[in-house]
Amino acid sequence: EVQPVQSGGGLVQAGGSLRLSCTVSARTFDRHAIEWFRQVPGKEREVLICLSPKDGIEYYADSVKGRFNISSDNAKNTVFLHMHSLKPEDTAVYYCAVPTSWYCSSADFMMIQWGQGTQVTVSS
Repeated sequence: EVQPVQSGGGLVQAGGSLRLSCTVSARTFDRHAIEWFRQVPGKEREVLICLSPKDGIEYYADSVKGRFNISSDNAKNTVFLHMHSLKPEDTAVYYCAVPTSWYCSSADFMMIQWGQGTQVTVSS
């Protein structure tokens, strides 16, 4: 199975916005949820948000509610992470991931595919 391919990210000032993309195979897109995680060096990976064909959008991190959102382009098998009102503490490597089914999961050990990771740096 082809691994997810991420794009986007980079350097942004506090208060700015960024959009990350995660493109998966058509088979994966039709049969699985897609999730976003982030990780800061020295800290555990944090699950942020999930888009499920069955459950819709599920937020896991209170710190991003109201600022981050998730959407998809079904024709391109792509899921987007929209990040607004960015803060320096949002600086991390962001990963998209695919869980074992079309249901969301907060556990990273339930992920069967991972994107390559994208650095997001928010300057103060």
